[in-house]
Amino acid sequence: MKYVVVTGGVVSGLGKGVTASSIGVLLKACCMRVTTIKIDPYLNTDAGTMSPFEHGEVFVLDDGGEVDLDLGNYERFLDIKLTRDNNITTGKIYQFVFDKERKGDYLGKTVQVVPHITDAIQEWIERVAQIPTDGKEGPADVCVIELGGTIGDIESMPFIEALSQFSYRVGPGNFCLVHVSLVPVLNVVGEQKTKPTQHSVRGLRGLGLSPNILACRSALPLDENVKEKLSQFCHVQKSNIVTLYDVPNIWHIPLLLRDQKAHIAILRALNLQGVTREPMLEEWTSMAKTCDTLRDPVRIAIVGKYTGLSDAYLSVVKALLHASVACRKKLVIDWVSSMDLEDSAAEEAPYVHKAAWNLLKGAAGVLIPGGFGDRGIQGKILAAKYARENNIPFLGICLGMQVAVIEFARNVMNLQDANSMEFDSNTKNPCVIFMPEGSKTHMGGTMRLGSRRTYFQLKDSKSAKLYGNMKYVDERHRHRYEVNPDLVMKLERSGLAFVGKDESGRRMEILELPSHPYYVGVQFHPEFKSRPRKPSALFLGLIAASCGQLDVLLKAPGRDNLLPTKMVTSNGPSVAKVYTNGHTKHLSNGPYYANGNGVHA
Repeated sequence: MKYVVVTGGVVSGLGKGVTASSIGVLLKACCMRVTTIKIDPYLNTDAGTMSPFEHGEVFVLDDGGEVDLDLGNYERFLDIKLTRDNNITTGKIYQFVFDKERKGDYLGKTVQVVPHITDAIQEWIERVAQIPTDGKEGPADVCVIELGGTIGDIESMPFIEALSQFSYRVGPGNFCLVHVSLVPVLNVVGEQKTKPTQHSVRGLRGLGLSPNILACRSALPLDENVKEKLSQFCHVQKSNIVTLYDVPNIWHIPLLLRDQKAHIAILRALNLQGVTREPMLEEWTSMAKTCDTLRDPVRIAIVGKYTGLSDAYLSVVKALLHASVACRKKLVIDWVSSMDLEDSAAEEAPYVHKAAWNLLKGAAGVLIPGGFGDRGIQGKILAAKYARENNIPFLGICLGMQVAVIEFARNVMNLQDANSMEFDSNTKNPCVIFMPEGSKTHMGGTMRLGSRRTYFQLKDSKSAKLYGNMKYVDERHRHRYEVNPDLVMKLERSGLAFVGKDESGRRMEILELPSHPYYVGVQFHPEFKSRPRKPSALFLGLIAASCGQLDVLLKAPGRDNLLPTKMVTSNGPSVAKVYTNGHTKHLSNGPYYANGNGVHA
């Protein structure tokens, strides 16, 4: 097994996760099998109980693991399926050691950070690296490990020591260290400064690790004299210093690494020269360039309560991007705070209230993502009502589906006090109830989590057609509440159709409004299985409906991809059709700006 470790210095948020994912893409393009591990130094056992404001979204895996969002990047870039053990946290390691100590496995020894914690980390890495994640038998060829945080953080010290020991343990030729650092430019001077990177590498070397490759984040490519300076003071060959400069979308990062021969440096460090081929990235190049050249916008309003932090809905944004690129549309996201749509906002901040409604009404489609708590719920209900009454394409995910049910019960069935027991435990008309198997005393890992099967009830439903007329689909879940099965018959008599259910037939998974062009709610999270070249079927449906192309999509006899090469949806084949790019449109509420993810806001 070969190991590539990615660390970060100077500041957080440099893009270590994207860098690690891109290295994986590059090695995979060299015909290597790749797996990944993310190390998070926080004490939490997992990310399940962390607020999106703290750490971005919680990504859910097939096995129910609630993990760091970087594992979502790994899965999307590499098209692999990871397990909860691919995310190592300080909490998991200490719990593992504590359990062994209680069982007497240490034979009465004094349990210490060194060697017991550091040994546990190394053993965990070696064990998980052997688990195949690409659907093939046998272990991968290379394991890419990302160490979260920044060099010098107190909480990451045991992991640094463990990796230092690990590099000696596996020996030269089996370990490659890539250090991601910052080369800033001060506006006053206008010169690329190397001192922060020098100090970061000095700290790393002082902890027992020497980088094989420097990946320098900067606004522009590094000057040659800057590379020479870094090479001299950081003891890294000039040819092993690469620039990760700003690009229109992150799909360009693997191409940047390839163009700067990073794969050659990595393969040389791992003694793999001559074993692999040159990276084949033609499809990836086509996808990145396609995203750059799109001009005809499609506006989607995301209505939620974490709209101030896009990372809180990262997988939703990526799934929308995958679908919009497949439909040859430039994705423009309007972030609408659900609190700003409520009547109370009209009194407290009328201009903000008006602006929020203008954004909602200017969108071609509406998406309400998952969430917890009652803050902003009334705004989400109003958004669902607006989309239903005005035939605006709508997709509700998890809580978004539950909101759609509550809105329908209130405004179509005239059950004015209809609500979820999450928000009102005393409601007389509970549309959404607490699941019987859930825990009300423990929060972590007690939800309905991971991949679950949904069976289609109607073959001619839009959802079934989008999934390729399959009998069932497997999608990932994360919820404590569900639609009240005792109310389903009344809801269906009033016009709502539950077209997808679990194996028992009592748990509602997919709803549709047959009289609406595209009004879909799902209890699961389809965004977690969307891939750049395999867009989620339901997100593809939302984008197509928002572009007025849903009928063509559903009736297409073939399932050819919009992109130059063949693509399928994440749970079945694509029915996408090629659309000609239009001219750049002037948007009534101002220009849109790229954010580096191929998404505009």
